[in-house]
Amino acid sequence: MTTTVDTTTITVELPEAFDPRWNRLPGITVDGTRITIDPAEYFFRFEISSWLVIDWQTVKDGLLAADETETAAVEQMALDFIKDHARSTGDAGEVLAIAWQVYSYLFRDEHLVTLGLPDFTAGHLAMLRQAATLMALNKVELDGHISNVGPCWFFPSATGVVFDLSETDGQMLDEVYHGGWFNEYRRIEGIKAHTALGGRLVHGCQSVPDQSGGVVAAYGTSMADFAVELAGMKSEWIERIESHRVTAA
Repeated sequence: MTTTVDTTTITVELPEAFDPRWNRLPGITVDGTRITIDPAEYFFRFEISSWLVIDWQTVKDGLLAADETETAAVEQMALDFIKDHARSTGDAGEVLAIAWQVYSYLFRDEHLVTLGLPDFTAGHLAMLRQAATLMALNKVELDGHISNVGPCWFFPSATGVVFDLSETDGQMLDEVYHGGWFNEYRRIEGIKAHTALGGRLVHGCQSVPDQSGGVVAAYGTSMADFAVELAGMKSEWIERIESHRVTAA
């Protein structure tokens, strides 16, 4: 079932050309740096067309270089920064533009030497930037209700379909996407950077990648209710994504 409440076409021009294979997914048209999304076709559920954002330059200038202290943890710093600077926008294109800046910072080439994955390339980082940018339109409400769900919620399936990834490559990509769990420096970077999208990155997966995806959720969101809803929502939508996978003749 697809739920959509807003049929306004979403368009954005980004500094980086996206892979044209994104056109395999319904409702998204990629033409170089221009992305057009038809919400009625693209989203599985699209109930809320407003997002909390902070201009990326404000985050760069005011938070990225700040250090936590014995009395101010980075999470509290992020929460206070959001309270002081965030604004609501109904412009999904603006959300995508800010998200691209966030993920261009988080998935930058300098991290390649520290990942410990010799087969991971700059091309893989570009895949992460593109998929994570589109994931920024996903949305969870404070009560834990999942209000917006697009294909990139199901990260391994969406990237596998678009980029023709093997299961091994898809898992490697997912591992780096989840890498903030395993690297404290990157985790702190992620907490600060995600203030630009109004919250913190929350992974639905637990001990292993299991197609439960992620979303930038506001601080204070009910994670217990989020987990319950997430557990029962995904199988049909994953199947629909996988139906667009291109197989060799």
